[in-house]
Amino acid sequence: MGIKTFKPTSPAVRAKTSLTFDEITTDRPEKSLIVSKGRTGGRNNNGRMTCRHMGGGHRRSYRLIDFKRDKDDVPARVVSVEYDPYRSCRIALLNYRDGEKRYIIAPIDLKVGDNVMSGVSAEIRSANAIPLKNIPVGTMIHNIELRKGKGGQMVRSAGLAAQLLAKEGEMAHVKLPSGEVRLVSVECKATIGQVGNPEHESITIGKAGRSRWLGIKPTVRGVAMNPVDHPMGGGEGKSKGGNVPRSPTGVPSKGYKTRGKRKLSSKYIMKRRK
Repeated sequence: MGIKTFKPTSPAVRAKTSLTFDEITTDRPEKSLIVSKGRTGGRNNNGRMTCRHMGGGHRRSYRLIDFKRDKDDVPARVVSVEYDPYRSCRIALLNYRDGEKRYIIAPIDLKVGDNVMSGVSAEIRSANAIPLKNIPVGTMIHNIELRKGKGGQMVRSAGLAAQLLAKEGEMAHVKLPSGEVRLVSVECKATIGQVGNPEHESITIGKAGRSRWLGIKPTVRGVAMNPVDHPMGGGEGKSKGGNVPRSPTGVPSKGYKTRGKRKLSSKYIMKRRK
């Protein structure tokens, strides 16, 4: 898959780039695996905005993804590789031997017609989901569970991959894409290989309208606001006011650690990403 550029018919299109979508085999999702999903526009149940820069965007349907990969020892064939508007990676439609269909995250080299399986007896091959205790040390993995049977929660974005560094007793050392080394139970499942669509990070949005298609509204700088609207607002002319950079609610926004001191999962982090 490559990156497509456009004729410079306007200043926005001059910088804009897009993917060629060569690997996508169909533009029709499986009807039995899509659901409607409402939008909040960043507002809570009282109608108050609690998350800024959200709203609008193109209409889209949510694809039900099988993050658990709990259909063990049943072979499946890849029917199609599809676009998913809710995630940066591609998804693959699997047709299991017993007739059931499920979507999974598509690894980088998965093609239509490939055979996929999950469970202890599965081969060490891309797109197969296997418990960490049965995966060789040094293997690149993604869609990693944090708790057995809960489903993959880590390493699911386009182009990402973690590495299984070591196994000690009931825990495995996993190096995440951020550089963090984390302990994960060897009973947890992970999928072999690297997540597909690695070119995603090279795309240039190009114009403001394209962000609006994605449901991203403009970000206004705090220093450009009035004092009533933002702690950093006001002043004669351009002024920083000597304040620490902070959010509209007064929480410091640069270099301020927000992770709780008594976070229970901290004991599973062997090496911080910073």
